[in-house]
Amino acid sequence: MRGFLASSTGVTCAAALALPLAPPAAAATSSTPPATSPTARSEAHAPGGTQSLRLAPLARDRAPGTAEQGLRRQDVRQFSLVGVVWDSPATELHGRVEVRTRATATGTWSGWQELETHNADHAADPGTPESASGRVRGATAPLWVGESDGVEVRVRASDAPGTARSGPAAAPLPTGLRLELVDPGEAAPPPTNRARSEAEPSVLPARTALPARTERPARAARQRAEPHAGARPAITTRRGWGADEKLREKGFVYTKKVKTAFVHHSATGNNYRCSQAPSVIRSIYRYHVNSTGWRDLGYNFLVDKCGNIYEGRAGGVSKPVLGAHTLGFNANSMGIAVLGTYSSKKPSSAALKAIARLTAWKVGLYGMNPRGKTYLKSGGGNLYRKGRKVRLNVISGHRDGFATNCPGKQLYAKLGTARSKAAAYQGR
Repeated sequence: MRGFLASSTGVTCAAALALPLAPPAAAATSSTPPATSPTARSEAHAPGGTQSLRLAPLARDRAPGTAEQGLRRQDVRQFSLVGVVWDSPATELHGRVEVRTRATATGTWSGWQELETHNADHAADPGTPESASGRVRGATAPLWVGESDGVEVRVRASDAPGTARSGPAAAPLPTGLRLELVDPGEAAPPPTNRARSEAEPSVLPARTALPARTERPARAARQRAEPHAGARPAITTRRGWGADEKLREKGFVYTKKVKTAFVHHSATGNNYRCSQAPSVIRSIYRYHVNSTGWRDLGYNFLVDKCGNIYEGRAGGVSKPVLGAHTLGFNANSMGIAVLGTYSSKKPSSAALKAIARLTAWKVGLYGMNPRGKTYLKSGGGNLYRKGRKVRLNVISGHRDGFATNCPGKQLYAKLGTARSKAAAYQGR
């Protein structure tokens, strides 16, 4: 998911009807401003929380922005996902971020693993309330490492693309570098008594038709008039994967419709079992909200390698929820992230089938043909200037809207198959 910001030559992998953002929900384990001491933040950690550790210079040069920072090998509280954040989301990290972790079960240390350093292409559109909240930080992509209790990290600067090295400080690292260690915790306990009967189910079962009596009149009429709407697939809801709804901001933000589905890979690595997918999603959720500063999980939906589909950003699976997944093109679109990294590894047939079923249903609600083209207005990015109308596939890869490698070469190559399957599910 390496990418290039607007001022760079490359990076990885809009008229929105936005409601005012509510104040962030308080959370004992959420990330706090960089001024807070590492000691205080470690004490605030609890199962299902985030440890945030300030990085320090590893070389003799201890000046701010020194070219190598990190943490020596040390014991920490249990965590399962790692990432690195810094103060300004407008600052790009030119360099290499590597971590080593110690498995809780065996006590063995992993080899060095690299984090994707450019992640700004997954974000709210420029100028929106979410991007201008003052809480957003620069961040690497997160990496799932499984249950661990030891960590070592090193961040080494390199020259920015297109620049010539003029000395050791030619490419200083961003200020405020911190290591984020996320523990997904356990799934939220089921509601009891009256609350149980009123709560949403853990899984929305597949449905072949949308009964008119349960839908808004306008949607019911659209369903009757438009025969090309795929059946809704089974979807694990936020309750099903254990979302802590106190973490995200209250209220929901909607756009007008869903004209395009942008497919992503999460770049969190492929070393997970499908039974762990809810834990991976809870970890990404915490990282997006507490570490990166977004109002909620960035993606609208997530898919694991076994083909299970999960609800992402809150607001209703059938509604046009405004996400933070494709910088410049979040309005009138949805983001689907396949858990894993697909730069060299091929996605599973089950994951491709899930993308096809999900898009056949969701874009079908808005009369879109998965094999067709549509136009979206750019909110600003490194490929298209703000306000430009861009012709895109109804099922697009992240790289179609932003100069990025996301969703990885192997997954991107399979999107044609997903389009054909989705069209078939719509009866086209």
